[in-house]
This record gives sequence, C-alpha cells and structure tokens, in this order.
Amino acid sequence: MGAGWHEWPLMLFTVTGQFVVGGMIVIGLALISGKLTEREARAVHGSMLFLWLLIGAAFAASLMHLGTPLRAFNSLNRIGESALSNEVAAGLLFSIVGGLYWLLAMVKKMPQALGRVWLVVTMLLGLLFVYAMTRVYQVETVPTWHSGYTTINFLLSMLIGGPLLGALLLRAAGLEVGARNQLILVSVFAVLLSLAVALLQTSELAMISSSVQQASALIPAYGQLMVWRLVLLVLGLSCWIFPQLHYGNVSVLGLLLGLILLFAGELLGRALFYGLHMTVGVSVGS
Repeated sequence: MGAGWHEWPLMLFTVTGQFVVGGMIVIGLALISGKLTEREARAVHGSMLFLWLLIGAAFAASLMHLGTPLRAFNSLNRIGESALSNEVAAGLLFSIVGGLYWLLAMVKKMPQALGRVWLVVTMLLGLLFVYAMTRVYQVETVPTWHSGYTTINFLLSMLIGGPLLGALLLRAAGLEVGARNQLILVSVFAVLLSLAVALLQTSELAMISSSVQQASALIPAYGQLMVWRLVLLVLGLSCWIFPQLHYGNVSVLGLLLGLILLFAGELLGRALFYGLHMTVGVSVGS
C-alpha cells in the first residue's frame, strides 16, 4: 500500500489538462478584453501554442495507461453512456476547437468578433472537460473517490496552476500582466481551500472501511506527503508573489520555476488520490 505513483500516465493527463484549461481561460480573457494591440495579440497567440503542445503531451501520456495504445479510439465508442468516453470526447473537442482557433488567428483568418465568441466557447469546453474528468472517478464501488472531494480537488487544480500558467505565457509574449494581483489571489485562495479540503477528507478517511481494509491505512504516510504537497505549492506561489511584491513584476524564469513547483505539488496530490483507490469488497462501513 502506498501512493499511486504507478498511475503516472493518468496523473500527468489529469493535472496537465486542468492546468491547461486554467491557462486557456486566463489567456482567453486577456484577448477578449480588447486591451491588447495587434502586435501584442499576435504575440499572445504565438505563446498559446504551448497550451496545445501541453494538452497533446497529456493525451500522449494517457495512452500509456491503455493496454493497447493503438486502440485508443475505442475509448470513444460509448459517448453519452461511459464517463471515460465522455472525458476523452470532451478533451478532444476542447483541443480541436481551441487549436483551430489558434491556427486561424495565426494566419490572420479569424475575424475579431467571431474570435471572441470562439474563445468563450473554447473556455466553456475546457470547463466541460474538467467536469468530465471528475465524473470518471465518481464510482460507487470506490468509496474513497465517490464524493464531492474529487470534484472539488480537480477544479482546485485548475485554479491553482491555471493562473500561473496563463501569467507565464503572457509574460513570455512580452506583456505586463495587468490583472496579476487578481490572478495571484485566485491561486492563493485555491491553495487555502485545497488545504481545508485535505483536512476534511483526512478526517473522513478514518470512517471509511470495507470488510478487508481501512481507508486510512491505504497510505500510511498520507499526512506527511500531504504536508510536502503543501510545501511545494507554497514555494511555487512564492516564486510568483515575492518578486511581484518587491519588484512589481516577475521574470519568465521565476514564473516557470513557480509553475514547475506547483505542478510537482499537484502531481504529488494526485498520486495520493490514486493511492486511495479501494473497492467496497463484501461491505463498506462509514
């Protein structure tokens, strides 16, 4: 028994996907605001490519979870009936619609008014993608996953890493991020809420058991690992907050370091999530 590191393909897929959706929302709002010059908008569109590379890498990682990656399209066979099929479909739809927007914008074939509507649709599809992820793990026979904590934690991952990823790409495009303080507050609030959720969930694990195992015994070092996750998240946000307070802005390198630390923290949290997998067995008590 221990953390679910063996599920690293799903860890990379879910965390990366959630970060990308959050980053897309930040960049989309910047473009929709109408405050960017034509040169700035083109630079932002250029940096947006990184989002689609990341989501492509996430899907590539998810293939490693399949018994036969070449049959990956079979996962789409039961759209509307299977949570897994819905997740894959939602992710592909988000990626295709967003990628097509990026391509048309880069070749200057995207009208401004249509582009704003397209961005809103892409952001909504991203939120649908994250929600579809949460539905995959709402399995009644897995009591440690079948709760609101799963949905909340997946959404919080988007709010923890998305603002920093968006700020990084905007800075890489040469922009001074106007709403940086608000973005920082979103991430800070999400980390604090994530800590509160972790404390509540830890207390409930002791009340979940089957005929063969106790949920609290699945990961003996759960508390210590959760502390390390919090440390990584705090360090990641510090790379963003302290330079912002002292110098009024943050370098691309500083934001990149912060993003890596946040990503590592959320990967650790996701490993703990997968490590909590248990089935009901003969019976479940709570």
